[in-house]
Amino acid sequence: MAEPTTLVSGIGMGESARWHADELWFADWTAGTISALSPDGDVRRVTAVPSFPISFDWLPDGRMAVVSGTDRTVFLEIPNAGLVPHADLSGLSDHPWNEIAVHPSGNIYVNGLGYDYSADPQSSGIVALIRPDGSVVQVADGLAFPNGMLVSDDGASLVVAESHAGRLTSFAIADDGALTPAGEWAAVSGSAPDGICWDGTGGIWFAEVPGERCVRVREGGSVVETVQLDQGCFSCAIGGNDGGLLFMLTAQWPEVMDPATPGTGQVLGLRVR
Repeated sequence: MAEPTTLVSGIGMGESARWHADELWFADWTAGTISALSPDGDVRRVTAVPSFPISFDWLPDGRMAVVSGTDRTVFLEIPNAGLVPHADLSGLSDHPWNEIAVHPSGNIYVNGLGYDYSADPQSSGIVALIRPDGSVVQVADGLAFPNGMLVSDDGASLVVAESHAGRLTSFAIADDGALTPAGEWAAVSGSAPDGICWDGTGGIWFAEVPGERCVRVREGGSVVETVQLDQGCFSCAIGGNDGGLLFMLTAQWPEVMDPATPGTGQVLGLRVR
């Protein structure tokens, strides 16, 4: 396999990689921004976000939904108005909120850590359902540091990466948005899966910080490919005009958390099919 190409350098902690409208979108948790990388290599800042973690996805009508994690708020980006509060998550948990995934129905799923970063690891993570009217209800719990999250193309299932459990966990999605545990989508023992994306053929790529790699797995856990890197990998996305490019967001860990450290974050690209 060819070596990844550095597309952008000098950012902080890149997260929430998304391929959307022919551009790679990503959040920089250090800068508190969401940006988009054009096919020509130009980076444009889309919006600033009040607090991190920062994650985002798009509603069926094209509006962007943004998680401002420590604010415990989900915003909608409204043209000519900026980020407007849509849902208050503080009634379910006052701990940081993390990843977001939008269902084709317009329902929004957001996962929360269930404890503060400085606390010992716990299996207290939850998933909240936000309905189109902004109402919020808890639909899953007992997760070990929920991280990347995906809705299947048919809208029938939700997959959550549990970083502290070494697995990708599946839930069946009911017509009303409720979740029913459906077991392990893939066991990835010895790994700490972070951001995830569909690979375009039914598998999933997961980013890993401590292993400094991006790994492609099939349902059931068989490893198809591993891209070894020289920095922690926080998030990944499949994109490009033909859907054959893997984008990876990396940075030196844990140095990236030190405000005095120059930005080591990068956006890498690699053709995988």
